[in-house]
Amino acid sequence: MALRIEDYALIGDTRTCALVGVDGSIDWLCVPRFDSGAVLAALLGTDANGRWQVAPDGAHRTTQRRYRPDTLVLETEFATGSGLVRVVDCMVMNPGDEGPQLVRLVEGVEGTVAMRSDVVFRPDYGQVLPWFRRSGQRLAIYAGPDAIALDGDVAHTVVDDAASASFTIAAGQRLGIRLAWTGTSTRPPKLPDVAALVQRTTTWWCRWAAKCSYAGIDRDAVMRSLITLKALSYTPSGGVVAAPTTSLPELLGGVRNWDYRYCWLRDATYTLLALMDGGYTTEAAAWRDWLLRAVAGHPKQMQIMYGLDGERRLTETEIGWLPGYAGSRPVRVGNAAHDQRQLDVYGEVMDALHQARANGLPPDDDAWTLQVRLMSYLETIWAQPDDGIWEIRGRRQQFVHSKVMAWVAFDRAIKGVETFGFEGPVDQWRQVRRAIFDEVCERGYDPKRKTFTQYYGSDELDAAVLLIAPVGFLPADDERVVGTVAAIEKNLLSDGFVQRYTTEGLSVDGLPAGEGAFLMCTFWLADNYTLAGRHDEARALFDRLLDLRTATGLLSEEYDTTNHRLVGNFPQAFSHVALITTALSVAATAGPAQRRGAGSPT
Repeated sequence: MALRIEDYALIGDTRTCALVGVDGSIDWLCVPRFDSGAVLAALLGTDANGRWQVAPDGAHRTTQRRYRPDTLVLETEFATGSGLVRVVDCMVMNPGDEGPQLVRLVEGVEGTVAMRSDVVFRPDYGQVLPWFRRSGQRLAIYAGPDAIALDGDVAHTVVDDAASASFTIAAGQRLGIRLAWTGTSTRPPKLPDVAALVQRTTTWWCRWAAKCSYAGIDRDAVMRSLITLKALSYTPSGGVVAAPTTSLPELLGGVRNWDYRYCWLRDATYTLLALMDGGYTTEAAAWRDWLLRAVAGHPKQMQIMYGLDGERRLTETEIGWLPGYAGSRPVRVGNAAHDQRQLDVYGEVMDALHQARANGLPPDDDAWTLQVRLMSYLETIWAQPDDGIWEIRGRRQQFVHSKVMAWVAFDRAIKGVETFGFEGPVDQWRQVRRAIFDEVCERGYDPKRKTFTQYYGSDELDAAVLLIAPVGFLPADDERVVGTVAAIEKNLLSDGFVQRYTTEGLSVDGLPAGEGAFLMCTFWLADNYTLAGRHDEARALFDRLLDLRTATGLLSEEYDTTNHRLVGNFPQAFSHVALITTALSVAATAGPAQRRGAGSPT
């Protein structure tokens, strides 16, 4: 069985990512892109489905694990009876025209330690046995479109379709190993100086982090989240993936297992806003360019999600040969939600483009032309039912959150005219905005229970309506907002963390019951506390959320309050976006009694 999700750390090069376990095993790697087939897939199966472990040979323990400050360069220290050794892992930044390169630098710290490197490559999600070919210190591995070079200071021997090496490291000594994906048409890069590649990557991340404009409290958590969001961006196109993994379950042993290695408009827009809050406008401009390319065509063809380069067909299939993380089947590749209708994405896109301009991103006439066209189309469909923010696989409903975000779309369109002087049918937009507002307040609010509901006429609650105040639909002190927050506190809290909605009984999503508490929704509750002046409660809840982070500062999508474990795809952009947003709002209102130590950047 794979490690706990919280026992993994992330390394990446803004094209793809790998997950490194606390035991020194890389159990997930897709090359050359986030959405490529995994060549190391033990995360969703067994060691036989692909892993690469570098660790002491024999009994040992992990003593410390950390990122180098303000980088995505991971250091893991192992102690044995004979000494202490450090393994430094990263994916090389700025490799030029070369493909992804993953390097592992083994450093002797104390004494002498016997080490092993054990490599099981299984391309196509752990299924294909590769062909090996040796050339000096380099081991070339081939399987269909995948060609991988394993080289460096240590030579590996092939036995039973796996590669291994044994070596000894003494205090002060350094040995490096590199995995380089080349594809079938590219020559492998020259033999590496792994220490130099690690230093180059360290420098790259430090320079990127130095551009951060946030210097307030909780900076360590904010900076780690910003670095994680940058790692989830796909530099060649400007797209942002929701997470670098597929099928990590929302319930251990359950079926809510989805592929998140694509670019959701919703996730990407929130990520854009978080990066801009940190001072990263270059990423905002790249995302805007990606958006204009991805949604080109008639507005009715706009999807909720796309591939890394804007691909539209993300056909969902099941990988039957993988048993799934903790036996959670099925393992899915692709995502059928790309065909869904989700009205909220119009609001998120319109708000992101508005905020980008408000934060100094130069106006773009093509972007405004797109926005006007989107509003023209949204005017014809906003009253229709949709699949909602949670991508239900049941019957479409008149979701309250979807209508609120449609209101946001028209509101930000109006602000585009009023604030930036753009041209558009502003009087018509004002009429639609008012119509949506009136309908939501009449049909989406239950006056008996004093709460907004999940959808019109529903008895159910939905944590997504916690956004009503943050997006400006109603003020936080409006009795309807106050009542909604109270209803969610009463009905959707699990051990103090917020569930998206009730999945028990006849659930709206058409899936079996059971999932963890949704971390982003819990951050939203903290935001509502801040807006309502409940600052002590906001700080306390934010601290509880910070305590859920892994030892390296990462968060997954959900938290299992029964087993006290992170669940869902990891690391999750949504969770880190929400952490940044809440940290900034808490910091803006914090007094001395509410401050958590700023700490040092990590």
